[in-house]
Amino acid sequence: MNDRASVLRAALQRRQALVVPGCHDAFSARVIESAGFEAIQVSGFGLAGSLLAKPDVGLVDMKDVLDTTAHIIRAVQIPVMADIDTGGGNAINAAAITERLIEMGAAGVNIEDQVFPKRCGHMEGKQVIPAEEMAGKVRAMAEVRRRTGSDLIINARTDSYAAHGLSEAIRRANLYLECGADMAFIDGIGTRGDIERAAREIHGLLSVNLMDAVTGVKTELIPIPELASIGVARVSIPVASIMVMHKALRDFFTALKQSPTGILAGETHWLTSFKEYTSFVGLPEYRQMEQDYLPTAVNR
Repeated sequence: MNDRASVLRAALQRRQALVVPGCHDAFSARVIESAGFEAIQVSGFGLAGSLLAKPDVGLVDMKDVLDTTAHIIRAVQIPVMADIDTGGGNAINAAAITERLIEMGAAGVNIEDQVFPKRCGHMEGKQVIPAEEMAGKVRAMAEVRRRTGSDLIINARTDSYAAHGLSEAIRRANLYLECGADMAFIDGIGTRGDIERAAREIHGLLSVNLMDAVTGVKTELIPIPELASIGVARVSIPVASIMVMHKALRDFFTALKQSPTGILAGETHWLTSFKEYTSFVGLPEYRQMEQDYLPTAVNR
């Protein structure tokens, strides 16, 4: 059994608004872990940006999603929730991907009921598949979990709120929970009142998405302690890592290009030191391994 999946399950069952930031690669995952967060999720939005410099509109190959997810899981010790968008096709595809995620040690997985090609949950023009089709995907994934003896968390996301309203989103959330999902996620939900109603009427764990934790985009920003008091199980912050990286890189290289000298001598606020960075990525440990295992001449 995957211990990290069990750790995640226990944390979610507290219904104390566990904050699960999104990462876009192994390095951002390690940074988030080092900040003290208990769990992390792979951001499909972030993967599209980091791998392709493209928007989150279904352009990333599933192989790339799975490969990057595996790198992230290896890079950290905390539980990692994967993001498989619409599941790679039908229920059979979703089941096969679930098996691979369990093998690589994922603690949880997000799957959504959008029509493929999907798009970021806070974009316009979303469409959803029939609820029964999504229910079949969830059942197939739950069967893989049962058969493998895994404790994998299945988070069923519905994007029906934007086009069909809260009542339909709640209906779908409860259907997916009945089919074996552990947690339901209404993406793009707008207000505190809607979140409170969802928490009352959804018969299981509820996840809320605060996007960047700064603007909330389409979702009202509510302090984490207040979401905990409502009974929310998970709070995802999926897009911050890639957007923070975008701003940092843009600001630094713009300043570098505009500098009359072509350099930014002494402006250490732009970056971490070489020593701090190499220590963070584990260079001292590898140097020790070189001393322990390589011939003396190689280490000079």
